[in-house]
This record gives sequence, structure tokens and C-alpha cells, in this order.
Amino acid sequence: MSVSEKASHLSSPSMHTTSHTRSVVVLGGSYGGSRAAQVLAEGLPQGWRVVLVDRNSHMNHVYNFSRYAVLAGHEHKAFIPYNHIPSSSLSDLPSSSSHVRVQATITSIDKHRITLSPNLPDHTFQQSSLDFDYAIYALGSHLPSPIDLWSHQKEGGARSSLESPEISTYGGTKPEGISSLRERQRRVEAATSVLVVGGGALGIQFASDIAAVYPQKRVTLLHSRHRLLPKFDDAMHEEALQGLQELNIQVILGERLDFESLQHTSVPKGSSEPRVVRTISGQEISADLLLLCTGQIPNTGFLRDMDPRTVVPDTGLASVLRTMQLHVPPPSPKPHEFKADTDDRVLHWWKKPLHWMKKILHRFKNLYLDTKTATRQSALSPPLASVPHAGTPSTPSSPISSTGTLFESNPPQETLYPNIFVVGDAADAFDAIKAGHTAYYQAEVAAKNILRLIHRDEKGGIAANDELDSELEEYVPGPPAIKVSLGMTKSVYEVNGLVGTKDDGVEDLSAAIMWAACGMRDVSEEDMFA
Repeated sequence: MSVSEKASHLSSPSMHTTSHTRSVVVLGGSYGGSRAAQVLAEGLPQGWRVVLVDRNSHMNHVYNFSRYAVLAGHEHKAFIPYNHIPSSSLSDLPSSSSHVRVQATITSIDKHRITLSPNLPDHTFQQSSLDFDYAIYALGSHLPSPIDLWSHQKEGGARSSLESPEISTYGGTKPEGISSLRERQRRVEAATSVLVVGGGALGIQFASDIAAVYPQKRVTLLHSRHRLLPKFDDAMHEEALQGLQELNIQVILGERLDFESLQHTSVPKGSSEPRVVRTISGQEISADLLLLCTGQIPNTGFLRDMDPRTVVPDTGLASVLRTMQLHVPPPSPKPHEFKADTDDRVLHWWKKPLHWMKKILHRFKNLYLDTKTATRQSALSPPLASVPHAGTPSTPSSPISSTGTLFESNPPQETLYPNIFVVGDAADAFDAIKAGHTAYYQAEVAAKNILRLIHRDEKGGIAANDELDSELEEYVPGPPAIKVSLGMTKSVYEVNGLVGTKDDGVEDLSAAIMWAACGMRDVSEEDMFA
């Protein structure tokens, strides 16, 4: 058993026998949280329940928000019912012994407790606390303002007249979400010219959708770097740039918006004068509507409040082990302490050579047996991880996985929070890209590891010969994968290192695929209003 697993085993809350139902809470019900809740609900033993907490009444398919904020008629398809798990009120939550979902706002988290409050406007403010044994933190990130339905909740400074005014109050329900997207549609329709800032997937999709739906509008895309989609292959930039130019979009690269110029763009109401903003270099751009698609902010404030050491100061991301457990990284050694610290660590690990030799021999023994069985397929192929496809996460029956290692290259690390796992956009997950399918596979790792810990603890420990079977699964990112729409039908994608384009897109971005992934197969157009 590794050091981190020993810590998990010894400090696991399930070791303390109680008469009440034990709980695993999943915080956030998007791509990662929904998958985690599903895996847990299918695998938790009797006497355990999963509690899914989300401030929205429906799963928000945010990848389609930019399209539905421009093109009318499909906005209801972005809000998918949580049919796989029954709902509960905050007042009934403590007494429930079955798997439940609660619509509420998280106000704080501690090692074994969360505090919740209702977020609907017709509720008086009250807080409820819920104790948990394990938690999966899947709260993602704060979305860019053009697709952030909760933007009215944010504090901010003066708003430029180029930016959309605040949308009506949003409380997380489907009717409110539909109304919010329709208001955004009206803003786009009323604008004569639009400036989109940001050359990532969101900015490209917004600009190309607006230009495709309203070819008479002047659309400008401003990007601070010299290459679009900078985290992906150069060919992605070339294909995306060509697609934007085909739609007559003005693309300005290597220029950064001067945000101070936004404060001087107001004109008298009803005036036809163009409103002008500037780049840092002084280049002027006129537009009626500004869409800031410049990235996301990790939603890790609750973790920072609980223990500031768990959040990386430079990025705001939560530090995690490859098991996806929340981690407090050790402080960086000072230069004059480095040699002594290194010597201490070398001596420490030489004290237990037999333990590590046994682990390595066990792994190579299993590898030999697996290789012998699979010789006809490939005598030289190691058991590497499968690579997830771009776009919509696979359905629950998919065998695809983003995990797998041959042996541990570094000694395992202890964690002060063995019962808290972090997945998705909030996690500093070893350079994995921030995407729905990434959160999906990280959530699988986290959920399976919780099931392993519960199973091991309920057996009262493990025998030495069961050590390898009881090890926690480790997450290993696959290669970058993405699909970006370039108007109504064209798209560019990168999967497994291959870049290509397609021209088979549909207006609603194949929303039914996500509904099927959420358990609603063969859903009709009428059903999507539910």
C-alpha cells in the first residue's frame, strides 16, 4: 500500500462506524460531476448514498451556449433534465437514505462538511449543513461573460456601453436559462457591428456563428497572440483562420485590447455615431457590441477558504495528486536548504528498498502475464491509455479511459485531504486541457477511487497479496482533442494528433447526442422542452 493510500486508509471517515447513511457528495453537476454521480450511484454499497449538489435545476450543456446565444429556436436544448437521480429539497436532505440531487448554492466546504443555501428568488435565505464521508469537487470555472448566465451575481467595476447590459435575474431554472439566451440573441441581432475578443474556441465560434447568421454585420475577432487556438497544432490555427476569413470576419492577431478605452465609448442614446475602442498599440476598432471571450477563472474559492495551501497562487487551480485527491504541495526548498533536503529524502527512501522492489516486481509480473496473453496482438505494445475523442463525452457504456501507468516513477505523496477529490477545470491536472471530456474522465478516476477506498475500508483492510488490486487509479492526460465550429456547418478538429475539417454540422450542434449521454436516448424535439 502506498503512503498516500495508507493515509487514506487510516483517516478515511468510513472507518468510524455510525448508524446513519454515509454520504459521498458531488459538488457540481456538469460534465464531470454528472459522470461522477452516475459511477458512484451504480457502485456504492448498501448504506451509502451519493448527493449531487448543483445550483441549476438542469444540466447546462455550455458548449452549445454560444450557438444558442446567436441563433434562435434551439435554446431549450441546452438544459438537460437530471433524470438519472431524483431531486430532494434541502429540508428533506438529512433524512434521505437514497441517492439524491439537491438544487442549492454552496456557501462553504470543510474537510467533512458543506454548507448550502437555496438559490431560488422565492426562498428566504437560510443555510443548511451536510456532513459527508467523501467529496468530489467538480465546480469547474467561472465562464466568460457572454455565456455566463450567473453574471448578475458578479461584482465588477464600470461596464462599457459596448458590453451587454446585465441580463435579468437568473436563479438556475430552465425557463430562466432560456430567457437569458434569448436576451443575448436580441443583443446580437440589434448590433450593427460586433467585436469578439479572444482567439480560443469560444471566441472563434461566437464570431463565426454571428457572421454566418448575420452576414451583413461587421464582425471583428481580436486576439492577443499571433496564433489562434495556441494550445493545439499549428494546422488548427491555419484551418480556423481560413474558415473565419471565408466568412468575411476581420481577424486581428498579436494585439491586446486596451480596457481603459472601454470607459470612453459612451454616446448619446439613439446616436448613430460609431463607438471606438483601442488596442494597446493604439489601433482603433469600431463596434456596437463587445463579447469578451478571454478565458475562464477556476472556481476554487471554497477550497481556498478551507485551506489556502491547496490552491496554486499563480493559476488559482487546486493542487491534486494523480489519484485526483486534493493535495497540499510541499513548500519549495530555499537554495541553501536544497542539498540537505535532497540528502534527507534520499536517506528516507533507502530505508524502505524492499517495499518498492516488491511493488516493481509485482507490476512487471502482471505485465509479463498480460503480455503473454496478448502476444498475438502485439508483443511490443505497453498497456497505454486510450485517448478520448473530441466533442461530447462518451456515453456511460463507453470503454474509453484516460488513465493507465506502467509503474510509479516517483514516490507516492501523502495528502491531508484523502477524502476530497477535485476534477475538471478547477484541478491542476498535469497539463490536461480544460474541456468537458477531460472532466468526464477525471471524474471516472475520482469516483472509482472512492469506491475502492470504501470497499477496502468495509472489508476492514486488505491482505498483502491484494495490494496491487487495491491501489488507487491514477489519471494520465491524453493528447489534446477538440472540435471547433466555423459557422453553421463547417468545423475543424484535432484528435489523436490528426487535424482535419468537416462540413456536416447542423444548427443545434447535435444536441440529442448529449441528451443521450445523459440517459435520454431517442429524445424528440418536443421532449427537449422538458
